[in-house]
Amino acid sequence: MSRKSFQQYDLSKEIKKALLNLGFESPTEVQEKVVPVALEKRDLVVKSPTGSGKTAAFSIPICELVEWEENKPQALILTPTRELAAQVNEDITNIGRYKRIKATSLYGRQSFERQKIELKQKNHVVVGTPGRVLDHIEKGTFVLDRLHYVVIDEADEMLNRGFIDQVEAIIRKLPLNRVTFTFSATIDEEVEALCHKYMKRPLNIEVNKNGLTTNRISHSYLQVREEEKLDLLQGITTVENADSCMIFCRTKEKVDTVYKKLADHHYPVRKIHGGMVQEDRFAVMNQFKRGKFRYLVATDIAARGIDVDSITHVINYDLPLEKERYVHRIGRTGRMGKNGKAITFLTPGEQNYMDEIEEYVGFTIPKMLPPTEQEVANAKTDFERKIHSNPKLKTAKHETFNNEIMKLYFNGGKKKKLRAIDFVGTIAKIKGVSVADIGIITIQENLTYVDILNGKGSLVLREMKTKTIKGKQLKVHQAKK
Repeated sequence: MSRKSFQQYDLSKEIKKALLNLGFESPTEVQEKVVPVALEKRDLVVKSPTGSGKTAAFSIPICELVEWEENKPQALILTPTRELAAQVNEDITNIGRYKRIKATSLYGRQSFERQKIELKQKNHVVVGTPGRVLDHIEKGTFVLDRLHYVVIDEADEMLNRGFIDQVEAIIRKLPLNRVTFTFSATIDEEVEALCHKYMKRPLNIEVNKNGLTTNRISHSYLQVREEEKLDLLQGITTVENADSCMIFCRTKEKVDTVYKKLADHHYPVRKIHGGMVQEDRFAVMNQFKRGKFRYLVATDIAARGIDVDSITHVINYDLPLEKERYVHRIGRTGRMGKNGKAITFLTPGEQNYMDEIEEYVGFTIPKMLPPTEQEVANAKTDFERKIHSNPKLKTAKHETFNNEIMKLYFNGGKKKKLRAIDFVGTIAKIKGVSVADIGIITIQENLTYVDILNGKGSLVLREMKTKTIKGKQLKVHQAKK
């Protein structure tokens, strides 16, 4: 059955334009089931596999429902990891670009004071991890009196990470008159209890009920002793010769060991784990998304919400000891209609964990034999040619239409008593420019950033060099990215 286009949905022209420019044509199954009901402001509990399009399923209605005129946050999205918070923030910003939706991220290892300043700006949506969000609420820097919409994303992982007390503390402080959406790939008794406790007769939506791990992923496992894993990994990666591969380990120490081994053998490889500086983690993920390297060695912080196009292989170097983590790890491949492979290393003494995983996913994972020395030798030439070749860089969905957007810097802000309306009033008077060409405006103490849309940036930049805002001549130039 063919699904209708997003252009047929009851959405504003600004949201439709953004979806079109982002390449969203027809909704996925979860989006088709969720978006129309979410727009009716009903509490929802959504169970849908990883890679099925859950983020857009709540981002689209959130961007549609918030009112641009309101300055205080109207929506809160809670996520279990900083990486996911940053990605959701980016998705909200892109989908709400033409409606001028402003989103702010709140998470640890980032300046609290800087976030405090951000929260003083006009903000429509706040995306964050529970600890830092609760921090801002308790210190009074995150105002809740206009909050109408709450999303608990990856709810099961939120509880697995021990965030339950913080999540409940946040929910108890929120306005009672709100709409709550809960999204997760797996929903256990704890998640259900949370939903029934804090939601109003939620509608349950379940997608792909019998396919937690999607039939587009080929599963297999190899039996191996711990001390033989590194050699086996080299053999498997040589024979498989992946275009893009994630290798999961249980600890950051193991990630460091595997990364060093592969790097010593000249693999195009990077690593990511919780012991790294946040900026480095973000930089690695952005490079991986662009396809700048083929192999990423990671702990489970990269198993959730990492939307990377065309990951062909996931290798569980260490078997996950929680069955749900298997689902989320291998969900990095086989996404959005593409095929993928999931290969797991199984050591002696881990069979009970494998049995639990098989019972959970509902099928027996076939055993494969390790590659022979001859098979590795035969594959070596092609493998080395690929790892030494320059990969074709991927273009993110938003890059094309972001090329139509120029961010301008002005050297004046709140201290000069400038408001958003002052910038809009001046810029919209430029010949060939309208209010629809003006995007998000961020006013700080001594500076202001203004997004100019629809390719009008150069025109506005040129004209504003000779115009005043509220009688003040400001320096203006293109902001650094």
